[in-house]
Amino acid sequence: MRIISGEFKGRRISAPKQLPVRPTTDIAKEALFNILNNLYYLDDITVLDLFAGTGNISYEFASRGCTDITAVDTEYGCVKFINETAASFEMQIRTIKADVFKLLKNHTQAYTVIFADPPYDFSFEQFTEIVTSVFKNSLLSLGGVLIIEHSKHTSLLEVDNYSYSKNYGGSVFSFFEIPEIE
Repeated sequence: MRIISGEFKGRRISAPKQLPVRPTTDIAKEALFNILNNLYYLDDITVLDLFAGTGNISYEFASRGCTDITAVDTEYGCVKFINETAASFEMQIRTIKADVFKLLKNHTQAYTVIFADPPYDFSFEQFTEIVTSVFKNSLLSLGGVLIIEHSKHTSLLEVDNYSYSKNYGGSVFSFFEIPEIE
């Protein structure tokens, strides 16, 4: 994997093979950040990266100037790799080793962007639980967005607060937002 843009543009990151991860492809990541660049000044936002894995998405935010990033994963090896990589680049990424579902139920900070990249074989109920927890616990800032990466074989169109989706090969990014009050 590589960092697409920003201060560390072009830098390659090689994760240990034993990590149980499926990093977001460079093509999908580039498309996602094109969308986010049109929505936000990335150096002014707060980011929560759930199921962070290798930290691929967190590094991209940091390279583009974001300094308030929290990466969460349940795997010790993933958290350790993110900490080591962030330190080597002098990136400001906080890590939390935790079960994402438990964290979402007890967390209180609101974020501008919450990115979740859970295993593609999650059940519809597990995907829905992520969305429900984020909105029930007010973890999104006003004007913020929850983005869930999932397989093209999963549809989240019927989940509350769904806004739109973008497809990139076998991956889909579904966007969820706080509805505007009229």
